[in-house]
Amino acid sequence: MIIPKPNEISFRKETFQIDQKTIILSNEKTYKSAYLLKEYFKNSFDISLKISEKTIQKTNVIQFQFDDKIADEGYKLTIVNGIINIEASSEKGWFYGIQTLIQICDYNAFYSKELKSLKLKEATINDAPRFKWRAFMLDEARYFKGKEQVKLLLDEMAHLKMNVFHWHLTDDQGWRIEIKKYPRLTQIGATRKSTQIGPLEWDSPIQSGEVHEGFYSQEDIKEIIEYANERHITIVPEIEMPGHSSAAIAAYSWLGTSKNDIEVPIKFGVGTDVYDVADPKVYQFLTDVLEEVMALFPSKVIHIGGDEVKYNHWKSSKSVNEYMKKNNLKTPADLQVHFTNNISNFIQSKNRRMMGWNEIMGHNLHDYQQKNDTKTSQMLAKETIVHFWKGDIELATAAASNGYEIVNSFHNFSYLDYHYKNLPLSKAYSFDPIPEDLDAKYHDKIIGLGCQMWGEWIPTRGNMHFQVFPRIAAYAEIGWTKKELKDFDSFKSNLSSLEKRWTEKGIYFAPNAEVEKN
Repeated sequence: MIIPKPNEISFRKETFQIDQKTIILSNEKTYKSAYLLKEYFKNSFDISLKISEKTIQKTNVIQFQFDDKIADEGYKLTIVNGIINIEASSEKGWFYGIQTLIQICDYNAFYSKELKSLKLKEATINDAPRFKWRAFMLDEARYFKGKEQVKLLLDEMAHLKMNVFHWHLTDDQGWRIEIKKYPRLTQIGATRKSTQIGPLEWDSPIQSGEVHEGFYSQEDIKEIIEYANERHITIVPEIEMPGHSSAAIAAYSWLGTSKNDIEVPIKFGVGTDVYDVADPKVYQFLTDVLEEVMALFPSKVIHIGGDEVKYNHWKSSKSVNEYMKKNNLKTPADLQVHFTNNISNFIQSKNRRMMGWNEIMGHNLHDYQQKNDTKTSQMLAKETIVHFWKGDIELATAAASNGYEIVNSFHNFSYLDYHYKNLPLSKAYSFDPIPEDLDAKYHDKIIGLGCQMWGEWIPTRGNMHFQVFPRIAAYAEIGWTKKELKDFDSFKSNLSSLEKRWTEKGIYFAPNAEVEKN
């Protein structure tokens, strides 16, 4: 009935009727929430409700109440004796209570168009999220999707009570954010002359032969941030470093270890060069970029990527080897952790916090790295949020046990670019961000999960929709609902109501016949 499933819910036989005489009671503190409901009833049912600070009506009222005993994002929704009451301790709580009320109205109410009225069953719902970090990631470096698609995704995230939009804006195949100090990043780095395509995907020899381009101006980004804020979603930008940096190096060749001119890659996979982290000019460039990023994004967390750095680029650079010797760094992994800590210190100096994929700890995750290169004696800054995506799950439990906060995005369960035959809906739903062997005293170090829509094989909006929907609803329920209350059969049956919404919004979700394909 409701996704994500509330922690406590009960319905009664009695009903409550919303009609033109229903009053929304609101003060200045709750006006945003009241106006959101007013707009919803008008747009969805053509029922015009009045917002008032006072009313002599004792029934047929929707009201908001403050209760500081309720958790920050929690709420209590009651529909009883002619009153709808939404209690919370914050705007977030009222907002999530409204999302639940909207789902009840959309899919479980009797609507009379002639009478302009809506009948709902009386109910009591107590609810709060299991995890504080409930993220969806969109990679636009590979394929630029544009503002309207981002807003559509933010709308669906908000409806599902997800609260972090992780925005992957730079990578080898494209740079998608305007940086005023370095205009060539978008003049050159936001355009590639062709793109690898075809059913063989990573092994495909086929090229599109068509230019792909696009980026967000800083004004665009401000507009999207405001849109997200209205939906209580934090946008966490990801600016990849020191690897996945070919688009930036194509714009400014001095950023790379080879100093050679390169083009924005037209094939997917790990790029043709990495940042020369031994060069003070490169470090200055990166901090300049982060300065502009942090001026735009209010998020307390800044994601720096850090994954899939091919160490052979550093190993073949004379200046990098001299820098390592000077700083007593014995391996490329030492160098990466050293660099990452320097960036962390810079980000912390701006009262922000760094996040990165778990290679930033020096983990050996890839066959193309030599084992000796991934040994490190360097200790990653403790303030870092480690974004776990690959490797033995013991790497995540060890990091949590050592005091690091973890967002668990283990790829086998959370990568939306994976085909349904490899990641069916049931497998996605089965994911538990807390590793089975993690001591209970460290469970609070797992702050949540992310699901990742990597962009290599979603050239169109429809491709993206097919991969994201309905699996995003599974991740929303994982992030919100207590583990013991989850039930896949119930979840699957409740999807029909969401599918109706998605159809009306022009979202081309994967049909039931696809999501459990073997």
